[in-house]
Amino acid sequence: MANVLDLRRRIRSVKNTRQITKAMKMVSAARLRRAQERALAARPYARSITAVLESLMHRVEIYNPATGELRHPLFAARPEKKILLVVVTGDKGFAGAFNANIIKAAYNFIDETTTGENPKLVDIEAIGRKGRDLFRRRFPSAQFDSIEEESHERPTRNRKGDVEITGDHPGLLDKPLATRVFALASDILDRYIHEEIDACYIIYNEFKSVIQQRVVLERLLPTLDFGRPEIRSLFELSAAERERAGEAAATAGISLAPIDTQEVDEEAKKFGTANVDYIYEQPAEELFNGLMPQFVSSVLYHSITESVAAEHAARMTAMDSATNNASDMIDAYTLQMNRVRQAAITKEIIEIVSGAAAV
Repeated sequence: MANVLDLRRRIRSVKNTRQITKAMKMVSAARLRRAQERALAARPYARSITAVLESLMHRVEIYNPATGELRHPLFAARPEKKILLVVVTGDKGFAGAFNANIIKAAYNFIDETTTGENPKLVDIEAIGRKGRDLFRRRFPSAQFDSIEEESHERPTRNRKGDVEITGDHPGLLDKPLATRVFALASDILDRYIHEEIDACYIIYNEFKSVIQQRVVLERLLPTLDFGRPEIRSLFELSAAERERAGEAAATAGISLAPIDTQEVDEEAKKFGTANVDYIYEQPAEELFNGLMPQFVSSVLYHSITESVAAEHAARMTAMDSATNNASDMIDAYTLQMNRVRQAAITKEIIEIVSGAAAV
């Protein structure tokens, strides 16, 4: 049985841990507020670019009436044989089941895709250090032949397996710059146009509020219905997890209600659905060439900002639970220490009384 000195040492250690977890909770709460503001600031642009494309799709034919060709190669839907999967995880741990749920969803999608009657090839673009490290342990990295810098040819690929990692993007979650996200979107579009992939999916954690989060699988390419993206929910918070997240948010001063953007969404939809005959000066092909990369970039940026906010919310909840558990351990150790000390004092008194009686 532990003595009083050992129990005091344990209590001191747990108190130090509680200070760290409490500080991490407050840091995550502050970063969550900034991440929410960043995600909210990016929504008007995403709505606008979606409304413009939706309006253009209603007023311009996809096929050129003169030549019969598609106005943009992204509108060409092909049988899915080669799939690109973009997985957005976190860079750090101590966030509960946040990273585990996303990686589990990615593994389930890969298993469903690469097995069965019509197995497909899967390429992985990992955003976030946690997902990148786990995928590297299981899947090989893609190998490309080197080409000259002045050459406009695309590099030849030597495939080693059905699932390969084609790239990772360190530091993108800390500073989600629009230029880096646009470069990633342009690379995905080039792969689709050159038929290196037949479809692109993205797995991320959708964030509406601290208690409203879910891991979703969204099809990024091909898409023709810009107003209604194809999204499939994979994991949602349980009732117990929502309750813990609500308690953590209440102690950190974070609002539980999602930001109401219904009025702004309705105004954005009016542009695409209004019965107005807009006149476009540029040809339809030029408009699509300029807008489609912007649209894909906006979807990627939205997914990254939503996932960052969800990660901070998950870490805040996990650190709040750790702080509460540390307080419970301190109370339990203190009670045990008092019992041990009381037993030692009682034993000494009995020895003194017994010795005096013997004399």
